[in-house]
Amino acid sequence: MQPNRPHLVLAYHGTEKAVRDSILLGKSELLPSKNSYDWLGGGLYFWENSYDRALEWAKDQAHNPREDKPILKEPAVLGAVISLGHCLDLLDGRYLEVLRNAYSGFKRSIRVNSSMSKMPRNTLGQDRVLRRLDCAVINFLHTSNKRLEEPPYDSVRAAFFEGKTLYPNAGFRMKNHIQVSVINRSCIRDYFLPPEARA
Repeated sequence: MQPNRPHLVLAYHGTEKAVRDSILLGKSELLPSKNSYDWLGGGLYFWENSYDRALEWAKDQAHNPREDKPILKEPAVLGAVISLGHCLDLLDGRYLEVLRNAYSGFKRSIRVNSSMSKMPRNTLGQDRVLRRLDCAVINFLHTSNKRLEEPPYDSVRAAFFEGKTLYPNAGFRMKNHIQVSVINRSCIRDYFLPPEARA
């Protein structure tokens, strides 16, 4: 078994103000995302250490409504203290190898499984915003672990290089971020109202 990530991270979830307030009052819980194109598979999504990126995402959902997402009338940000636990940390080379092996198993399973006609693809622009392949491979890894009675991952973490370059020939982009998908809800130690939201 791989070691747990013992440290805590501050993370932010873009949402509707009413949802944020209801969660802070303990009246409701976040719902996991289960879209076929989620970047890190199914889970509760957060931007690590990036209130601004979470707010930008929430505002984007308000201005660019999609069929499969509710319109956010009052974009807001919910803060969370998260223990990553047993984390599929894709900033660590050993887990990149785990994911590469999962892809090989997923590819084999598609050849065997007649109900899947073809390999999913990551699509939509240079950032490949619809990550159907990555989502399918990560979800396949979770399913395989369960079938093989391997310890389940509590969270998935990865860096993404997204958006326009900061300046000509730059290696940095406008929307670079680290994203965390929490699978085991008990990894969320607490929620808080970010100080930026009180201004």
